[in-house]
Amino acid sequence: KGGYMIANLVTYFIMKERASQFGMTSDMLEKNDIVMEGALRSLEICKAAGVKVGYGSDLLGQLQVEQSREFIFRAEVLKPIEIIRQATTVGAEILRHEGKLGVVEPGAFADFIVVDGNPLKKLELFLDQGAHLPAIMKGGKFHKNELN
Repeated sequence: KGGYMIANLVTYFIMKERASQFGMTSDMLEKNDIVMEGALRSLEICKAAGVKVGYGSDLLGQLQVEQSREFIFRAEVLKPIEIIRQATTVGAEILRHEGKLGVVEPGAFADFIVVDGNPLKKLELFLDQGAHLPAIMKGGKFHKNELN
């Protein structure tokens, strides 16, 4: 009925990978596995029901470097274009900034990235903390520009 879901799958996958670092017990890991399975299924359910899903991450501190892996985990059940739209145009809708975010057109906020390759074929291009993003612009100002 017009609502959105923001999925944060990467949080559960990282918890599993770093379970010993976080002191997770086998009981905790079992619960985490159930949540991971349900999280992926929730994306399928939302897609079938027409619920729009946004892109987000609850990773904090040193774990923020892992946030782009969300693209990879969602790819287990979604197409790359669907995931990219969740991070751009759906995100713009959630923030009530349609026509300002998630688009490249006159009057928009001029937030964009240049990807070194085709992310529709290789979502891994969003990993490695911008290593495959030769240009990053926010508010019309370059924060990274290796295009010269």
